[in-house]
Amino acid sequence: MSQKQKVLLVEDDLPIARVYQEYLKKEPYAVTHVDCGKDALDFIDQNAPDVVILDLKLPDIDGIEILKHIQQRAIATAVVVITAHGSVNSAVEAMREGAADFMLKPFNADRLIFTLRHALERQQLTQIVRTLNVDNTRTEYCKFIGSSAAMQSIYRTIDNAAPSSATVFITGESGTGKELCAEAIHQKSPRNAKPFVTLNCGAIPENLMESEIFGHVKGAFTGAIANRDGLAKQANGGTLFLDEVCEMSPALQVKLLRFIQTKTFQKVGGTVLEKVDVRFICATNKNPWNEVSVGNFREDLYYRLHVIPIHLPPLRDRGDDVMKICEQFLTAFSKEEGRKFTSFSDDAREQIINYEWPGNVRQLQNAIRNAVVLHDGEKITAAMLPPLASGIGAIDTAVAPQASRASNATVSPATSGTVLRPMWQVEREMIEAAMIECGDNVHRAAALLEISPSTIYRRIRDEENDDKP
Repeated sequence: MSQKQKVLLVEDDLPIARVYQEYLKKEPYAVTHVDCGKDALDFIDQNAPDVVILDLKLPDIDGIEILKHIQQRAIATAVVVITAHGSVNSAVEAMREGAADFMLKPFNADRLIFTLRHALERQQLTQIVRTLNVDNTRTEYCKFIGSSAAMQSIYRTIDNAAPSSATVFITGESGTGKELCAEAIHQKSPRNAKPFVTLNCGAIPENLMESEIFGHVKGAFTGAIANRDGLAKQANGGTLFLDEVCEMSPALQVKLLRFIQTKTFQKVGGTVLEKVDVRFICATNKNPWNEVSVGNFREDLYYRLHVIPIHLPPLRDRGDDVMKICEQFLTAFSKEEGRKFTSFSDDAREQIINYEWPGNVRQLQNAIRNAVVLHDGEKITAAMLPPLASGIGAIDTAVAPQASRASNATVSPATSGTVLRPMWQVEREMIEAAMIECGDNVHRAAALLEISPSTIYRRIRDEENDDKP
């Protein structure tokens, strides 16, 4: 069964609204009724209906303002204007602002049904033309590199989602470019002149998270020596990107849900209710519905956030994109490091194409940088690639059993004089060295190691738990 098209009826006269709903009862539409302009704007921004039946005379704002809002944000919605105060001037103004059609009250069911069908057909044809006019061979898009079919679909989704204020939920494996996707949505949106603010929900200790989002007043807790605005206030008018959102604690999820619903919040320790205009984009490398199923993530918050889903494909599903990305990295890193590299040898290309890249673009980036920093020449060869990328001595670090950490024994392969140690030991030593080098600054250490700050926070937390009796 095909999905019903969404119709928003904006009419402040309740008896008349019920009549229109009855007219459309047997039609293939899902009709939602609101009786004021504010509710109409909220619904349009969050749900983007296929068509709006709009009364021009509303109790709070003029219907023309809603038309202008739809046009300014390039929302793909057809608008049919209705009014009892019809005149040539109001009809002309409505059509000028983008209305698909205009009806004078009273009208019968046949007139309404015909007009809606006609408006929807025109809207669908317009969308088809827009799709055909889109360059389906884009090799770059914002900061993305790639022309695969999978990425062309992502580019089109971003194009369609960006003008709206609807919440976007980005999923995908680690290293697939979720933050780049969020930045692209912001840059393509009408909010691009306002701040794009990122909050990594897995990188900040739980006891500081609420203050980080909402801010605090002086004296709210030990160390709160002055009033401080949170990221919610900093993102006012722009976009707030909640990365690793499934890492957020259940208690804070409740407060986040209320903030998303009302766009209001209180600073920690404060009593003043503040209101902001923020678009939410969130991301996770987990399966969010699985997190709901096991009780780690609130179902009501999931439905509030999961309005426009975008799933970024892993690098192994992007075909020839992998070499296009490699070539871009090679050019940038060679210039940065003062090397002579200009291309890849055939054996290097074969290794890169045949490897699955579980760490996706981030792992690929690190591999190319490693090769450029440690070697020089005109071509990157397979021998120059780090062991993981060339398939030599690859170690599966996806699971590090606690039992293995109890042993400090080293393993000496019979075919090599190389001494291998558990990856968790090597990782811990590198993180400790980076933290010392950076004066215990987690973000600087993470940048130095080219990993996420949340990885360091998790390792610190694991060490603390291991030390507990």
